[in-house]
Amino acid sequence: MSKGRLDPRTFLLRCRRAYATAPAPKRERPATAPNQTPPLRQIRDNVELYGENTVVRNYRNHRDVPRKIADNLRKMNELNERLKGPREEYNNLQALLYRKESDQDDIIPRMKTLKLGIDELQFEHGVLDAHARAMALSLPNLTSSQTPTNNEPRLQSYINYNPENPPSYDSSADHALIGEKLKLIDFASASTATGWGFYYLLNEAALLEQALVQYALSVALKHGWSVATPPSLVYSHMADACGFQPRDQNDEQQIWQVAQTGKDVVKPPRSLAATAEIPLAGMYAGKAIREEDLPVKLVGPSRCFRAEAGARGVDTKGLYRVHEFTKVEMFAWTNSPPARDGIPEEEVWTKYATEVFDEMVGIQTEILESLGLPCRVLEMPSSDLGASAYRKIDIEAMFPSRKAKDGGWGEVTSVSICTDYQSRRLDTRILEANATRKKFPHTVNGTAIAVPRVLAAILENGWREKEGCVVIPEVLRRYMSGMETISSRGKDWSALTKI
Repeated sequence: MSKGRLDPRTFLLRCRRAYATAPAPKRERPATAPNQTPPLRQIRDNVELYGENTVVRNYRNHRDVPRKIADNLRKMNELNERLKGPREEYNNLQALLYRKESDQDDIIPRMKTLKLGIDELQFEHGVLDAHARAMALSLPNLTSSQTPTNNEPRLQSYINYNPENPPSYDSSADHALIGEKLKLIDFASASTATGWGFYYLLNEAALLEQALVQYALSVALKHGWSVATPPSLVYSHMADACGFQPRDQNDEQQIWQVAQTGKDVVKPPRSLAATAEIPLAGMYAGKAIREEDLPVKLVGPSRCFRAEAGARGVDTKGLYRVHEFTKVEMFAWTNSPPARDGIPEEEVWTKYATEVFDEMVGIQTEILESLGLPCRVLEMPSSDLGASAYRKIDIEAMFPSRKAKDGGWGEVTSVSICTDYQSRRLDTRILEANATRKKFPHTVNGTAIAVPRVLAAILENGWREKEGCVVIPEVLRRYMSGMETISSRGKDWSALTKI
C-alpha cells in the first residue's frame, strides 16, 4: 500500500457514508432514460438563494442541500488539483515507455502505482459528482418574484363575475343531483365496475364532453397551435423528470403505476399519465429543437389518471375530483437566454416563456368567458407550486354546490412556466448555429379544458330549477346539432345524426 492511500475497506466505508447523505432516487433510471443536466454551477454560486427557495416552496427538508452541493463541488475541484500531478507524471512515463533506451522494468511498476492512485481519486470524484447531481435533481425550481410567498393566492381579475353583484343560484344547483335527475352521470355503476372516484357520462353529458374537447381545440388552433394526440402510458422516469415527485417520501403519490408481470420481466416501469403534459414533454426527450423553430406550441386531448382523488368531504362529491378524466392540454417549448453560469434578471430569464404563458392565459380566458362561467384569475403562491413550476396562474370557476368550501370557487384551469427545469431533466436542447455550450429551452404548460370540472360548472351555472333543464352554452351548440337545453323529457337522438 503506497503512502497516504487508504486501504480498500476504509475507502469503501467513506464512499458509503457519502452515498448515505444523498437523496434516495424515486426509482432506478434505465439506460435508455435521457441524460440529466442539473444546474450545479448556478446552485454553487447561489447557495443562499436556493436554500431560501426550498423554504418558500415547502421543501424544508432540503434546506441544507444547496450548501452540500457546493461542498461537493469544492471537494471535486480539490480532487482535480490533486489529480494534475499524478496524471502528468503518468503521461510522461507513458511517453518514456515507447523509447528504446527506457528501462521498462522500472517504468511499468511506477505507472501501475500511479494508476491505482489516479483511479482511487477518480472514483472518489465520481461519488461526489453523482451525489451532487442527485441532490440537485431533488430541488424544486426557483420561484418568480411575481409569486406570492405568504401561502395565499393573489387575485388578478374576474371573468363573467361582479363581486359587488354576485349571481344567485337555486338551492338545487348541484351537478351530482342534476346529473342523476337528468340521467347524465352514473356514479353507482362505476363504483361497482371500477371503484370509487370513477363515473359514467351518459346521454347529453357524453356529448357535452366531446363538444368541450372540440371547442377547446378549435380555439387553440385559431391561435396557431398545432394539435397532437399523445399516448396515455409513459415511462415512469418521464413523469419524474417533468416534476411529478413528492416533497418527501411520506407525501401521497398522484401517479398510477402499471404492473408488468411475467417471467424475467426486466423493463423500465411505466405509469398512466396524470396529464398530457408528461407525454407531450417527452416528444423531444433526448432531442434538439432548432432555434428558428421556437416556440413549438402543441395542444392535445387525452385521458388523465390520478391515483389520489382528494380528501374526504366536499371534494369527493361528484365530478370535481376523480381518478380518470378527459383534458385538453397546451404545452410549449420556448427560446431561452444565452447559456451561462449565472442567473439572468427575471425579465430576461423568462422573456420568451412569459409571452407564451400570457397567450395561454388568454386562450383559457376566451374559452371560459364564452362558456358564460363566472370565474376568477389567481396568481398562485409558492406553496401551491409543483416541483417544476416557476410561476403559476389558476382560473377558478363558481360552483354553487361548493359554497361551503372556498366560497364556491374551484380550479378549472392552470398554466405554469417551468423555465429549463424539465428540459434539463429530459435532455431537450436548443440547436444553435456555432453554439459552444448546451442551451435548454424553457417549457410552459396549461389546461385548455379539464372536462369533468367544466362540465360540472356548466350543469350548475346553467341549471334552471323551474324549467327542470340545463342551458347549454351557445358556443357548444354547433357541436351538439343545435341542442339548446338538457332536460328530463323524452330524449330524441335522431337530430344528432346530422353531426
